[in-house]
Amino acid sequence: MLERALIHHINDIQACFNEAYRVLQENGIYIIQDRTPDDCLLAGNDYHIRGYIFERCPRLAEKEKNRRYNSQFVIKNLKVAGFKDIEEVKLWEVRKEYENKKQLLKDLSERTGRSILHELDDSELQLLINHIDGAISVEKSIIEKDRWTVWKAVK
Repeated sequence: MLERALIHHINDIQACFNEAYRVLQENGIYIIQDRTPDDCLLAGNDYHIRGYIFERCPRLAEKEKNRRYNSQFVIKNLKVAGFKDIEEVKLWEVRKEYENKKQLLKDLSERTGRSILHELDDSELQLLINHIDGAISVEKSIIEKDRWTVWKAVK
């Protein structure tokens, strides 16, 4: 069973994990992929654009921290549900490739694929775009990546 980018939308994570445990067969594998606060709040750089969003907009960083589960909490609740052999892996996933910085900035201005940008008004968004424009050092071929945490647990 795989849950990708889901648990941060669930208020009762224990009920979610209990149900996953219930429906899995014995020795079934449960894989969860989501971002923790630590994944999201890494410093921004030429490939981790999300980091610049939270550096420039601290209220969004706070919102992100409040809607994400930390790894210890996830592991604790998996154990409470009865899962064993719990493993955690961090990975970088390519979010999107841009031919140049101009294309990235256009994507940001359209709030494409980043629901958190809808929290900003137009002037805040423009300030963020200006910040990212000044912070990114490369002009060509930007490969944007997001860091994820993956948990594997066995029933």
